[in-house]
Amino acid sequence: MRTKIKHSLLIFLGWFFVILGAIGAVLPLLPTTPFLILALTCFAESSPRFHRMLLANKWFGPPLAQWEKSKTIRREIKHKAMLLIIATFSLSIFVLSGRLGLQLMLIGLCLILLIFVFQLKEATK
Repeated sequence: MRTKIKHSLLIFLGWFFVILGAIGAVLPLLPTTPFLILALTCFAESSPRFHRMLLANKWFGPPLAQWEKSKTIRREIKHKAMLLIIATFSLSIFVLSGRLGLQLMLIGLCLILLIFVFQLKEATK
């Protein structure tokens, strides 16, 4: 029973991340690649069919396959992700003007995400 719940939860989360990634492909303020990497990870544990589907996608498949193979990303993807993190959090901090506690929390989360992305290994050409 416990593995069935875990399996279902991972599939649900995988599709949730795919949807967020698809929205991010259209909206400039939401990064696509990190959500699709999370989806790929969820599907690797729960659904080989959905995992293969993501890797076979003509737009997102090659970067995801590169991530899965070598745990690296291309430099331009890394820079775009960092820029989008800064833009998104800046907008959120601006919207929350006058609410210092929430702004400080967002600044902290932004810094954590930036450090995480900055530490990702870059692919060698």
